[in-house]
Amino acid sequence: MMEQDPLSQLRDIHLPDPGGFWPPAPGWWALLILTIVLLAFVSWWLIRQRRRNRWLVQALSEIDQLAMSPDRDSDWFRRLNQLLKRSARCRYPQRFPESLSGDAWIDFLLETGPGDTIASRPTLEAMVASSWHPAPGCDADQAIALARLWLRGQKC
Repeated sequence: MMEQDPLSQLRDIHLPDPGGFWPPAPGWWALLILTIVLLAFVSWWLIRQRRRNRWLVQALSEIDQLAMSPDRDSDWFRRLNQLLKRSARCRYPQRFPESLSGDAWIDFLLETGPGDTIASRPTLEAMVASSWHPAPGCDADQAIALARLWLRGQKC
């Protein structure tokens, strides 16, 4: 005769096998998709900003070349003025700054420059006038500093 003890047939408590790491839960998929979209957007934005401000990097490089130039005659001031006009055309194409001259050009530079350029109106006037006068009446170092200040205030 067989003993019918049901308790002897029970096994000890055991945990199920742990699940593998693959496939991940749906929440991880959503997080992965969100991360990819966010990285794509940030990359697109950074590339766009670099392209929009490429003219600024080139202009600052040209300013550095002008600053190292030993000849500071009226031709030098003309090149500085042309550089500022090219930069203004890149930054403000709808306002046609390349067609401005004299007081209109000075007013444009003061209007679009950083707030502290109002005090430098005499320097701007001397810089613009030095473009066509045989003897420049402006300090070239002040003109370079003012041009750099104006350019750095132009980021898109």
